[in-house]
Amino acid sequence: MPKAIGFALVLILAAPATASAITAEVARACDAAVAKAYPPRQIGNPAAGSTKGTAKDKRDYFNKCVANNGKVDDQPGDAAKDAKPSK
Repeated sequence: MPKAIGFALVLILAAPATASAITAEVARACDAAVAKAYPPRQIGNPAAGSTKGTAKDKRDYFNKCVANNGKVDDQPGDAAKDAKPSK
């Protein structure tokens, strides 16, 4: 009996947590926001790289957008640090 309880506990802990999928509208809005915040070197060629930011920066920005249902700040995270205060 204790083995059966232990086995059931292992199965419960090993089961993946269910995650809700994002909608297509949110994904499109966030993809457009990432493209606007981190423009590619060549327009229409995402393989050409970006003029600023790393892949991790873009991924974090996209995840932040998804977490906010497609709404993000106007500036990416690292731009806020580099921005000079207005006088």
